[in-house]
Amino acid sequence: MEAEQLQIRVFGDAALPTLVYLPGLHGDWTLATSFRAALAGRIRFVEITYPRSLTWSIEDYTNAIESVLLARGIHHGWLLGESWGSQVAWALLGRNLSTTNPSANPAAGKFHVAGLILAGGFVKHPWKWGPGALRWIGNHTSTRLYQLELKIYAWYAKFRHRHAPETLASIQEFVTRRTDLDRQAMRERLQLLGQYDPRPLARQVRVPVHYLAGSVDPLVPWVLVRWWLRRHCPGYRGGKTFWLADHNVLATSPVGAANLVVKWMQTST
Repeated sequence: MEAEQLQIRVFGDAALPTLVYLPGLHGDWTLATSFRAALAGRIRFVEITYPRSLTWSIEDYTNAIESVLLARGIHHGWLLGESWGSQVAWALLGRNLSTTNPSANPAAGKFHVAGLILAGGFVKHPWKWGPGALRWIGNHTSTRLYQLELKIYAWYAKFRHRHAPETLASIQEFVTRRTDLDRQAMRERLQLLGQYDPRPLARQVRVPVHYLAGSVDPLVPWVLVRWWLRRHCPGYRGGKTFWLADHNVLATSPVGAANLVVKWMQTST
């Protein structure tokens, strides 16, 4: 079934630095199109779309992503963990903690992580009740109401993404992909947040870690996340909050975010 297949798309020359995008709860690349366009010619951008699985664990996601990267000959690069995708990013990074020196050779059969950028992401979500509350809301939202919410979002997107034409053009695809199975898969991903705790891994990470945030974020308290990273993650190198952006910072400040990502990838040690 297509729903159970992980998908990958690669943009840019193999000689360019590689950035692997792990999307948020929605699980696809539809909200990163303007960000990808802003990276063109500077970064090889690898996009992942998750399967609509109701049974996968974080380890299953990690296994599948690492396998598909290696199968495409992609052995080394940075990770971009957006929101929920940050959990998979930590898990991938945890697999090669013994080779977290950016100049080290990749371990055999492993994707070597040179650095990590969190975009509205987190370690363990600071609000213990947050993911469960979102899952409860999803379980109690009727299909009719959900469709209405999508229509409102599509209308709002015309204003919100007016300066990001590539993202605006992908909004209809984003809405179309929100099927009933897709909703179920998102709720299962929320369930995984309660079962997975990457804090022990983050305390050992020494490769560069950076943070991107939008100031208007009711889903992830970025102030608390960055506070934790500063205190507990040896690799944390700082970040930036875009004051006119929201939780989907890659979609709402694509050019500014892209310029920072390129700078971090070129200069972080």
